[in-house]
Amino acid sequence: MTLGSIRNLTLLLGAVVASGCTVFPNPEPPRVMDLAAVQTVPAAEQRIQASLRVDTPYASEPFNGSLILAKPTPQEFRAYEGTRWRDTAPVVVRDTLVNSLRQSGAYTNVITDTNPAQAELTLVTELSAFHSETPESGPQVVIELHLQMVHNRSRASLCTRTERVVEPASGTSVDQIVEAFGTAGSDLAARVIEWATRCEYPSRLRPSPETDPPRQP
Repeated sequence: MTLGSIRNLTLLLGAVVASGCTVFPNPEPPRVMDLAAVQTVPAAEQRIQASLRVDTPYASEPFNGSLILAKPTPQEFRAYEGTRWRDTAPVVVRDTLVNSLRQSGAYTNVITDTNPAQAELTLVTELSAFHSETPESGPQVVIELHLQMVHNRSRASLCTRTERVVEPASGTSVDQIVEAFGTAGSDLAARVIEWATRCEYPSRLRPSPETDPPRQP
C-alpha cells in the first residue's frame, strides 16, 4: 500500500468516526423474554392477617444471571444465543410469586425485599433449578425452589418445603422453551400459595372464619 493510499484510508476512517458511524456492524440486541403472566389465581379461602415480604430467591451460578439456560448433559450448562430474561432469574421468579400472592388475597399486603416497609412474615427461598433439559421423553423445563416462611418478630421458621416443577415443552426453540417456563411458573405460584396458606401461623394471624373480615369484591 502506498503512502497516498494510507493517507486516504486514514482520512476516510476519521470521517466515519466523526460522523458517529462505525465500519464494524453492531451486533443485534438480544431478545428480552419474560414469564407469561399468571392468568387465573384462585382466591384464598381465608386471609392471613399479616403482611408478607417476598425476598428475592438466593441462587448461585449459573442461576443468578439473566441467561436462558439449557442443560444438555448432567455436567454442562449452555445458554440460548441472542436472548435473555428481562432481569435475573431470581427476580423473575420473585415477581411471579409476588403478583400471584397479591391476586390470591391470601395476605393483607404483599411486598418485595426492595420495599422499606415492615412486614410480619418473610418468604425466604433458594432457586436451585431454572433451565431446560432434553431427556429421551422430550424437551422440558425445570424449576426447583426451596421455601421457608419466617415469622419476623420471633425469627421462627413456621414451615418449609421444596417445590420442583417439571413442564414439558412443545419443542426446543427458545420461544417454545419460554412458553413452557411460563406454564411452569404459573404451576409453581399455585403450589406456593397453597403451601403458604397452610403454614402454622400464630393464632392472632389466622382468625377464625367467624371473625375473618369479608374480602372486598
